[in-house]
Amino acid sequence: MAEETRASGTDRRKFLDWLIGTSAAGLILAVVYPVLRYVIPPAAGESAASSVTLDFGPGDLAANTGRIFKFGSTAGLLIKTASGELRAFSATCTHLSCIVQYRPDLAEIWCACHNGHFDLNGTNVAGPPPKPLERYEVNVRGDKIVVDRSA
Repeated sequence: MAEETRASGTDRRKFLDWLIGTSAAGLILAVVYPVLRYVIPPAAGESAASSVTLDFGPGDLAANTGRIFKFGSTAGLLIKTASGELRAFSATCTHLSCIVQYRPDLAEIWCACHNGHFDLNGTNVAGPPPKPLERYEVNVRGDKIVVDRSA
């Protein structure tokens, strides 16, 4: 009888150890998995679009101004120079991928993150950006602006 009680006590102890161990492992997984999913984002595929038609026309953009637009999964920058020429670039800075903007007072493209400057050809002229902005081709078709990657 004493052996029976001892054996059933051992079985209960093994079962409780197993139950506590699997519960602790489940709790750890329930905490670690969402954290890992947050820290390591899913891979986002690049848009296959090689051109985009903007929802505004050349008349909607004043001279010596710029406007950010969506180009697939990235941002683009359309600039209308003081002479009225349209130019488009990737709006992602080549230094740390911040979004750049057009500064009409300087007539330059400017990255606010680390004070990087690009001229109106996309060439880096000041600050830490290591290479020029990607330039896009701009075509005006009627009252629409079409921006194409194949520049």
